[in-house]
Amino acid sequence: MMEERGRGRGFHRHGPRRMRRGDVRTAVLAILAEQPGHGYEIIQAIEEKSGGSWRPSPGSIYPTLQQLEDEDLVRSVEREGKRVFELTDEGRTEAERRLEEAGRPPWDDADGPDFRSNVKLLFLAYKQVTMAGNPAQVERANEILADARKQMYRLLADD
Repeated sequence: MMEERGRGRGFHRHGPRRMRRGDVRTAVLAILAEQPGHGYEIIQAIEEKSGGSWRPSPGSIYPTLQQLEDEDLVRSVEREGKRVFELTDEGRTEAERRLEEAGRPPWDDADGPDFRSNVKLLFLAYKQVTMAGNPAQVERANEILADARKQMYRLLADD
């Protein structure tokens, strides 16, 4: 039976991308180091920073926020009827330590070596050629894309 694979945002070869618990924790601390926010804002910020390749679920964000609050790394305050989280001094120190230890924010690893970014840039380049190029350039761009597609399938065939 053929494995069904997810399509669209957040899905990869074998289903939705799952980040390690430490990555979620580091991401939450890093976002809150920039500015306070409620859970949904944190989810949106991570998705935005990862270029859409990582959208953590509320089921991973809210327990992380509760744990950070229990550890006195974040505190929650009521603002405009919403529960907003902000770092404590200890939380700010922990965020800096985790980011320094990792060498980069966790969303930089969210989709491997910039796959989405490369596809997006390729599409933009193709669009520019089709809009500004002459017929010979457009034809050559189509040949390049067809060749790239064939090379991808050859890559799989080599397994």
